[in-house]
Amino acid sequence: MKLELRGITKRFGSLVANDHIDLVVEPGEIHSLLGENGAGKSTLMNVLYGLYSADEGDILLDSVVQKFKGPGDAMAAGIGMVHQHFMLIPVFTVAENVVLGNEPTGALGILDLDSARKRVREISDRFGFDIDPDAIVEDLPVGSQQRVEIIKALARDAKVLVLDEPTAVLTPQETDELMGIMRGLATAGTSIVFITHKLREVQAVADRITVIRLGAVVGDAKPTDSAEKLATMMVGRAVDLGVNKKKAVLGSTGLSVKGLTVIGDGSLKVVDDVTFDVRGGEVLAIAGVQGNGQTELAEALVGLREPSAGKILLGDLDITDSSVREIIDAGVGYIPEDRKKDGLVGDFTIAENLMLNKSFGPPWAKGVQIDFANRDRLADELIAEFDVRTPGRETMAKQLSGGNQQKVVVARELGRDLNLFIASQPTRGVDVGSIEFIHERIIATRDAGKPVVIISTELDEVTGLADRIAVMYRGRIVGIVDASTSRETLGRMMAGATV
Repeated sequence: MKLELRGITKRFGSLVANDHIDLVVEPGEIHSLLGENGAGKSTLMNVLYGLYSADEGDILLDSVVQKFKGPGDAMAAGIGMVHQHFMLIPVFTVAENVVLGNEPTGALGILDLDSARKRVREISDRFGFDIDPDAIVEDLPVGSQQRVEIIKALARDAKVLVLDEPTAVLTPQETDELMGIMRGLATAGTSIVFITHKLREVQAVADRITVIRLGAVVGDAKPTDSAEKLATMMVGRAVDLGVNKKKAVLGSTGLSVKGLTVIGDGSLKVVDDVTFDVRGGEVLAIAGVQGNGQTELAEALVGLREPSAGKILLGDLDITDSSVREIIDAGVGYIPEDRKKDGLVGDFTIAENLMLNKSFGPPWAKGVQIDFANRDRLADELIAEFDVRTPGRETMAKQLSGGNQQKVVVARELGRDLNLFIASQPTRGVDVGSIEFIHERIIATRDAGKPVVIISTELDEVTGLADRIAVMYRGRIVGIVDASTSRETLGRMMAGATV
């Protein structure tokens, strides 16, 4: 089925999320929609899927204009979508999830699960998915859950399949398997729209590439084009995609974690007997698929979660049972993985956000009074040093782009003398240019002799920044390896293999 989008425009108030976008996807083609987070890719696909109504423009399938009032109309017309966050019921079986909302029934209106199982087996066998129709979804690995989402779409005879950031929660091996599935679907005639910001994956699997920036198409590209060219199209300027760093000059142990255990909901150990050291002048990266205890580990290190066992030593100082305030005062900087929820106050100005971790004392305050003159001077200095693109320090944090919001958090944490720097998903949701800048600041902190812990699900970021890599799986560290370790080995470790 041929998909055409002609002049699609979508506005949210004064914000133009999609600006007269044209796109053509041929039958059996893998067409990548490439752009930074916030470029308008997902909004465009939500218009295609009937979740949003376009303010202007037309959607055509095989040259026929479509009018979708909701996702049901889009699915009936042959469009399927696999969202970045899976839309599955964890306690249901695969077959039950696949037919949910479109349940087959017998003569008496009784649910016909046998026909559902048969349909799942047919699709699974045809494309080599290896999925048991009777498996409970929550018992399946993430890669298999994604295959269930694809089966859901194909079970409704999807001729156009939209994959929105499909590799965000996959190991490298699962990513390779997904790309093989995409090629098989395309060979069978399915048109695929592959939404991503990952250049490596686009170059590996796409037939054609359309690049979107700030809600508009800036051009088409080929998968054979260089990553540097694609990045330049995405950002609008030349970008250094590599991480430039010198050989680590190691100091004494700055952070020592011994047998750390954290209990999550119920009695589940979300961090299970974790032990590692980080020396001054090195970056230790914690890698793994999201949801394997990395978030809880970071929160325990900064006092947001109480360990049930183990020790955390900052140099010679035991901070295991210290409060967040005590840990901050001990010189620990922390970038949380969700800047909007945990890193910023959106309705505060940039200047106010920059003093959140030191609002009661020098240099931001004198006694109980804020030193406004000094605060404004320091804020202006940090805005300039960390290249925050803003009209001024009085701008509300919520009015900044994602990349500039993250720079404010980075500026606040690195704009003071630290004994340890912890960054969780430091470049999530920011543009390529901001990624380049944040990476430079992280390496500068390491080169200043500070111990640095990076927690990231982006394998390119992990291998680029790290001196050593610790891989977490189901709450445990399965191994700590050198940063030169191959992606294949790291991928196996992320799936639970020990080294």
